[in-house]
Amino acid sequence: MSVYTLLTAVDIQSFLDQYALPPLGGFAPIKSGIENSNYFVTLVDGRELVLTLFEELPAAEAGVLGPMLSHLEACGVPVATPLRNDAGLFLGLLLGKPAQLAPRLPGSHPSQPDRRQCAAMGEALAHLHIALQGYPLERANAHGAAWWDAVARRWQGQLPPPERTLLQRILQLYADTCARHPELPGGLIHGDLFRDNTLFMDDTVTAVLDFSETSHDHWLLDIAITVNDFCRVWPTTEPDPARRAAFLDGYEHARPLLAAEKAALPVFLAVAAMRFWLSRLDIGERNRAENRGGEHVLEKDPAEMQLLASQLLGQIAGD
Repeated sequence: MSVYTLLTAVDIQSFLDQYALPPLGGFAPIKSGIENSNYFVTLVDGRELVLTLFEELPAAEAGVLGPMLSHLEACGVPVATPLRNDAGLFLGLLLGKPAQLAPRLPGSHPSQPDRRQCAAMGEALAHLHIALQGYPLERANAHGAAWWDAVARRWQGQLPPPERTLLQRILQLYADTCARHPELPGGLIHGDLFRDNTLFMDDTVTAVLDFSETSHDHWLLDIAITVNDFCRVWPTTEPDPARRAAFLDGYEHARPLLAAEKAALPVFLAVAAMRFWLSRLDIGERNRAENRGGEHVLEKDPAEMQLLASQLLGQIAGD
């Protein structure tokens, strides 16, 4: 994730002192993602951990993640469950912000996933959805329909006419689709399952990372978010039907999709692209307003998601 809070060795050692761990050997900031501050931490015994400072979530919100990740790990989902500190808690405080330590899992982010990796990711996402069925967490989607409706209204006056029209068409299609298919199933979703929130070794998913956006919504939104980032005609941003088909085959190996989900998927793909188009616009505006920048801050391009939304909307119109 982008590093907004710059830590020193003294800061990190003070946090390690809350755990039954060897001393700090070294550390390095992680520059990927856009919300939390993350560091690779190496202990003197060679053990590797990931230190996360939650920049947006308050302690009460971040505190629900550790127990949930422990549950997912028990269900066989490859996740990095945080370590418990000397007080038996998954979460502590560092420089006044909620923070956690988790093991660094093996693997690397897939830069250009092939069909086998897309299929593996689809199956892993289905297992995640199944594992979270009935999990006792009530958490509304902070970046769901109510949020994107409000943000779209705020941005429409600042966008050129073609982009305003694009937003309006996608929002209307989403409303029409949800009204037409009230039976669309849902539950707890990951909400941000991009390639940089996964690790692979060859065709095996070794980790699903960063559950900060986990909340209740349509499972189809989670599928669409992940498909949009994984299933491209690499190295372009063009959607790839063959990779998408492999992903969906993998997903349905664990949880068959309803007919309504298959019918609504094209619209949800456009909606998922719109959601990240809007969030990237917002984050860019905030970074400029708060002078958040520098070599450790990654700002993703909203134009990428705006183009993808346009391409996906064009596919719907062409059907």
